[in-house]
Amino acid sequence: MLLTLLAPIGALSALVFAFVMARRVLKLPEGNDQMKKISLAVRRGANAYLRRQYLGVAVFFAALFLILLLLAFFGFLSFFVPFAFLTGGFFSGLSGFIGMKIATSANARTANAAQEGLNKGLRAAFSAGSVMGFVVVGLGLLYISLWYYFLQFWYGDPAHLILAAGQALEEAKSQAVAAAMLTFGMGASVMALFARVGGGIFTKAADVGADLVGKVEAGIPEDDPRNPAVIADNVGDNVGDVAGMGADLYESYVGSILSTGALAVAAGLGFAGITIPMVMAAVGILASIVGTFFVRTKEGATQRELLSALRRGTWISAALVAVAAFPLIWFGLGSKYVGFYFAVLSGLLAGILIGFFTEYYTSASYRPTKNLAGSSETGAGTVIISGLSLGMLSTVLPVVIVGVSVLVSYFVSGGAQSFDEGLYG
Repeated sequence: MLLTLLAPIGALSALVFAFVMARRVLKLPEGNDQMKKISLAVRRGANAYLRRQYLGVAVFFAALFLILLLLAFFGFLSFFVPFAFLTGGFFSGLSGFIGMKIATSANARTANAAQEGLNKGLRAAFSAGSVMGFVVVGLGLLYISLWYYFLQFWYGDPAHLILAAGQALEEAKSQAVAAAMLTFGMGASVMALFARVGGGIFTKAADVGADLVGKVEAGIPEDDPRNPAVIADNVGDNVGDVAGMGADLYESYVGSILSTGALAVAAGLGFAGITIPMVMAAVGILASIVGTFFVRTKEGATQRELLSALRRGTWISAALVAVAAFPLIWFGLGSKYVGFYFAVLSGLLAGILIGFFTEYYTSASYRPTKNLAGSSETGAGTVIISGLSLGMLSTVLPVVIVGVSVLVSYFVSGGAQSFDEGLYG
């Protein structure tokens, strides 16, 4: 299918766009000498942490690669799995590393741009953050695409297939490809485990240290430049919330596409069903690139207007995906499976609603946070009680939305008639 070419095109588009955004951010001035000094210290600390972490992870990956190779030798696994394990882990770590490199280079530049105007600060921060997002999806989709094309070529030779009695060649081929790729998210998962947990422990330890040293011992804010722990705190934020989150998102992104491909084979949709989630991901990338150009605001904007600018980019991207998904499913799978389109709409709507309600419960522009701030006037106890209650309440609607979206997707995809098709939807 010519449609499958959209997957690598989308992946490369994401990487090119990330490169352009990175160049744009790095051209911005860093500010005064003090800003440059602090930014350099954070950058060096983050690089030192990642260098040490990746050395430890490399030893673990080498040992696990040998174990997987041994299992493949005895026939328990496909010989592709050990090598896919390495490449998946490498791309996962690379996505986090690139995102962190840009983040540590953009911190002073964003602060300096914010001094010149709110819109400039927003554009600098958004451009730097978009690098991580597009690198994650670009490398993830490229990784899947390359292995998909290779496996299609490999199993194109009937000698590499084991056909059951009466089984069609194309069916056996799609099953073999899906079975091989099902385990390909393993390397990314292992890398995400180390990056997220290791980075998370570091950032929380540094955060607590900055709090204790600054607020408790010296009576100064944790982010005050006079606080000796402020560098470690900022390093922790970058290695945990950027590099660790990047690897975590990469694993989730790759895993969702691979699992959907496996469910496609179970539903009897063959290669068309495998490629649809890949192409849908590519369409999402292209729509997201368009959406980034609508994220801007006027000078002197309030926080509500800033969040509205971000929301506008999300809504426009979602609308573009909604429009493109219909012909993609109609021509890719056939009119018989148009119910899958409504599953796509269900997921898009769920994502938008979850984003909105998250903003509603956490933004200072809305009543829940204002009421929480008001409760601080009567003491620490009321703040704790109100904050805990608000935190619990804020999870209710997202959980309900996810549950409803899953059920809607299942039934509009024909789940009442076919369990496998419902799961695919």
